Parts: sequence; structure tokens; C-alpha cells
Amino acid sequence: MIELKLGEAHLGLLPALGGSLAFWRLRGRDLLVPTADPNLVAQKNTPVAGYPLLPFSNRIANGAFSFEGIPYQLAHNFVSEPHAIHGNGWERSWEVAQHDAARAILYLDHDPAKGDDAAQWPFAYRAVLSFVLHREGLDVEILLANRDTRAQPVGMGFHPFFARSDDMTLQFGARGMWQNGPDMLPTTLQPYEGTEFFDKAKLVGATRLDNCFAGWDGKARLGYPSAGYDLTIEADAAFSHLVVFTAPEKPFVAVEAVTNMNNAINHPEILENGLHVLAPGERISGVIRYRITEQRG
Repeated sequence: MIELKLGEAHLGLLPALGGSLAFWRLRGRDLLVPTADPNLVAQKNTPVAGYPLLPFSNRIANGAFSFEGIPYQLAHNFVSEPHAIHGNGWERSWEVAQHDAARAILYLDHDPAKGDDAAQWPFAYRAVLSFVLHREGLDVEILLANRDTRAQPVGMGFHPFFARSDDMTLQFGARGMWQNGPDMLPTTLQPYEGTEFFDKAKLVGATRLDNCFAGWDGKARLGYPSAGYDLTIEADAAFSHLVVFTAPEKPFVAVEAVTNMNNAINHPEILENGLHVLAPGERISGVIRYRITEQRG
């Protein structure tokens, strides 16, 4: 584990376990909840507090897609569903490029031509994760570069497990929410309006969601009134979608800044699906900024 410390802020990183976060604490308070998901076999049932999503976010239907007329089949990597999920960055060990007291840079090279599993992802890429710890926040920068001789379709994001509380509130703006079918794949884009949504700060409470929101405005706020702090998320424009998972029986809420809608690669007819097609040598990058504001003196 790599540990970063700055003032009363403390961050733990697990490079060998998918470039994951082990914890993020501020003044002894756990801002994230380390969570083990037995469906994610490569995490070896180890609790993690967050992990990168690349070279795509969320699901690809049955792990199958076609790109430039060529069909591809990805390996099944999620026990409870038939879909490929969250890319393969979380399945791999990352190298440490450098780190000091408050910053760490990790990188991952994936290249099927050099023996990496093409069933995880058939194209060569390099990913770089930069974590910068602040006294009252954390920056996560993700870079994804096409190192293949062919164009490739990519997406990216970050999956944090925010601590849940009984009085926790959530607020963010978006254009619409993708309704899911019984297979958890998006079917219909519902306008983002009505009392069930979070365009104004609202108690998370008994809400049950596992949905992707399109046209996200790049800002979200989690409120913790009894704990006396707010946690804000601000992301670069590349992250045009937001995935929210919340279930009342879970101790966390996942609010994931991502580039692409779920199963984007199989929806080329949707112009704003968030998928990025990178030519050889091209790259995409963006920063997600998490900030804490204390409401008490």
C-alpha cells in the first residue's frame, strides 16, 4: 500500500489491486467506505474504497460488440451478470511511476500483442492515474492513450464508495436519466424532472438507483448535515455522464463521474453516447475534483 498524508488528510492506494483506493480519511473521518464485491473476482474479495473504470465504464451487453466491422467478444468478468463490466483496469496490477507525500502517479500498459489478455480488451492502451491529496480534498486525473496501430473506442471514469448516513443528501444537474431494462442495460432516456430526481438537494433515504444520467453538468454535492460537512464533486467536461448507485441496505452511495453511457459501444446511433474513438497515438484525459467543506467552525 502507498499512503499519502497532508495535514489531517490521509489516503491509501493499492496499485497492485487495480489501482484502487484503500481509504480516504480527513480528521479521522472515513469519507469513503471500503467495500468488497465478490462479483468482481479480480479484486479477490478485498475491500476497496474506489477504483478506475477504463477503457469503458459500466456494462457492455454480454461482453459483445462490433467496431469498424469486426466483432469482438470480451471475457465474462462479473459473476452475477452476463455482461462485461467496468473495463479491465480494476483487474490489473498498476506500476508506480512516482509518489511523494501528497501525490502518486500510477500507470498501466495493456497490449495483447505482448501477451496481455485480448479477451479483457482487444486493443493496446496506456492508462495513467494521478492522485493529488489536498488538505480538504482529492484530485483524480485519468489519462487514456491509444497505443495500438488501429483506432479504438474508449471511455473512462472513477467509482468511489461514499460513506452513507441517514440524513445524507444528494444534488446534481443532468439532461436525463437512462431507464434500465431487466438486464440492467439502458432502454429509454427519461427527462430529468420530477420529485424522484436530485436537481435540488434531496435526502437519499430509501431511494434505489443503479442508473446512468446523461448530459451531467459536471457538478454534484453530497450533504452530511449531522456530520457537519459537504462533499462536492467537480469534473472536467469529458465526464459528461454520471452513474449513481444507491440501495438503502448498503453502507455506501456510489456517485461515478464517467465519460460514456452504459453500453455506449453498442449504441452508435446515439450521438452523445460519450464514447471516444481514439486514432493511434491519440489520448483523452480529465480531472475529477473532490472537495470537503466543513459546516461547523
